[in-house]
Amino acid sequence: MSSTEAVELENTTALGAQGCSNPGYQNEEDFRENQNTSGNDSSLRSRAVQSRGHGKAKQDEEQVTIELDSPRNKEDAKDDQETHPKGYLERKYGMIRDFYQKHKTTFRYIFWGILLAGYLAVVIAACALNFHRALPLFVITVAAIFFVVWDHFMAKYEHRIEELLSPGRRFLDSHWFWLKWVIWSSLILGVIFWLIFDTAKLGQRQLVSFGGLIMYVILMFLFSKHPTKVRWRPVFWGIGLQFLLGLIILRTGPGLMAFQWLGKQVQTFLEHTDAGASFVFGEKYTDHFFAFKVLPIVVFFSAVMSMLYYLGLMQWIIRKVGWLMLVTVGSSPIESVVAAGNIFIGQTESPLLVQPYLPHVTRSELHAIMTAGFSTIAGSVLGAYISFGISPTHLLTASVMSAPASLAMAKLLWPETETPKITLKNAMEMEMGDSRNLLEAASQGASASISLVANIAVNLIAFLALLSFANAALSWFGNMFDYPQLSFEIICSYIFMPFSFMMGVDWQDSFMVAKLIGYKTFFNEFVAYEHLSKLVHLRKEAGPKFVDGVQQYISIRSETIATYALCGFANFGSLGIVIGGLTSMAPSRKRDIASGAVRALIAGTVACFMTACIAGILSSTPVDINCHHTLENAFASSLSQNTTDMVSCCQSLLSSTVAVGPGEVIPGGNHSLSSLKTCCELLKPSTLNCTWIPDEL
Repeated sequence: MSSTEAVELENTTALGAQGCSNPGYQNEEDFRENQNTSGNDSSLRSRAVQSRGHGKAKQDEEQVTIELDSPRNKEDAKDDQETHPKGYLERKYGMIRDFYQKHKTTFRYIFWGILLAGYLAVVIAACALNFHRALPLFVITVAAIFFVVWDHFMAKYEHRIEELLSPGRRFLDSHWFWLKWVIWSSLILGVIFWLIFDTAKLGQRQLVSFGGLIMYVILMFLFSKHPTKVRWRPVFWGIGLQFLLGLIILRTGPGLMAFQWLGKQVQTFLEHTDAGASFVFGEKYTDHFFAFKVLPIVVFFSAVMSMLYYLGLMQWIIRKVGWLMLVTVGSSPIESVVAAGNIFIGQTESPLLVQPYLPHVTRSELHAIMTAGFSTIAGSVLGAYISFGISPTHLLTASVMSAPASLAMAKLLWPETETPKITLKNAMEMEMGDSRNLLEAASQGASASISLVANIAVNLIAFLALLSFANAALSWFGNMFDYPQLSFEIICSYIFMPFSFMMGVDWQDSFMVAKLIGYKTFFNEFVAYEHLSKLVHLRKEAGPKFVDGVQQYISIRSETIATYALCGFANFGSLGIVIGGLTSMAPSRKRDIASGAVRALIAGTVACFMTACIAGILSSTPVDINCHHTLENAFASSLSQNTTDMVSCCQSLLSSTVAVGPGEVIPGGNHSLSSLKTCCELLKPSTLNCTWIPDEL
């Protein structure tokens, strides 16, 4: 045995004797355990001493860690606690904290219960004071309570409900072969009878829109990727859901009033942007209307959408709308969620809802995702179009109606030939966002809009400049053939005129609406809506409809149909945005994205046209009602005749008048010859010679 080992043995024996005699150790095993801990502690200290050469800061950090982890320091801390006992307030605070932790759930229910009771008391008081004024608040409250109760009820009793409904489902499955023919026959007969009575009431213009709807379905079927594999349920249900939404909104009193109220509220809400714009750009910010009035709306709306995402409200709405389209249209969960998301967010943001599943979707699903983006607009730019003077009611209606139409056209142009892999549960899982509080969410939303605002501004500068150059070049080319009037608008008017007419636009207005469609397709919808707003403004001024043989504006019906036809991102500029955005999310699907993008652009364009056809079938403008009273009273009085209602009625009268020759003019709608003659002198139409109208006997 070496001298070193002998010394260590003696030290160990002495420490062992001392430890065993120490009253803190009950037996030898406790002593050995403490000895092992001390040995480990000693070895750690030895390593700390040996590592002094690595730097003083590192040495201090190691020593602090070792000292904090040693049992001796724990005993010292315990002794300090015994030496310095807790004060009275500290003990009471600890007791209260422990009581709260134990009953935290109960306190939470009490807190939210008090808030809910207070809110309901406010609603009841508001209804008691003035129910008509408080009606929107009452409806929102009832709807919120219904959906919250429904969610909790379905989460708890969903399986029981399925068991109760299973006998009915088995009955339908066993008799579905003949039941489906009965259902489809009833629906077809219902549509036929409805068209007959509606045509008798409002005229034949609705039949043109219905014919256009059939024409677009046939065209899409003929150019389908797999015509023999088309599943007609998504097609018919998509069109049917689109028609049902339009019927509720445009033809029922409560539906129209609700969306008109919603449109006014959105318009009022967006006017709050003026506070920020005037502070940043000065009181004369409206002198630069688009830059300082329209674009700040995009910033404001983007911040609000980000806040709604942080609160989870937007995800909840998207889930509900997606579930509705899933059970009715029969689309896959991925397609339903993206189509529902496109009602509120843009074509590059909605695929983010299902980004983890994009590498695994089928080619038909990928095509439907792109089609949904092309056939709708984002909520952030909706406010900008409203600021142009476009009807907010029709814009909101078009945004909702185009979602099922996009799924119908996507499944018709590219039917599903594979088996979808993503389940409903996976598709409905959405992230809440990475913001830590509501203010950060608003800030992130405003910052995220910078690229969108810049993109809108630079694209408008570029496209309007290109349009001016194209018109100059075409005029130069046409001048060689003694036709200097040749322009981009004229070319578009001839290309898209049949499509606009089949939507239900008056023949006289179809060329001007075709120009707007050309602007939207080859440039973007901002350019198209900007030109449409000019036409709306000229109509409201109630000036002559023709100046030097050139038509100045279009009818209200044509404006309505054009609003629906333009409400989508289907243009060649968006084609590159969609391909780039989806490729960055799913690089492995780059080839599939590029091969289906053009088809999706066509499907998205046709989906917008079909929405316009539905609007043409269902739209009932004020010119269809009380025009006899309006014209007779206006012409009998000495007041100014250039009112918007009277001009609209005159437009309707002139478009329905049959003129064979001098003295052979039959006014439409049972109007008098005097009303027709006065309308003709007021609007000076190029399609009717006012001298042909005889004086009334």
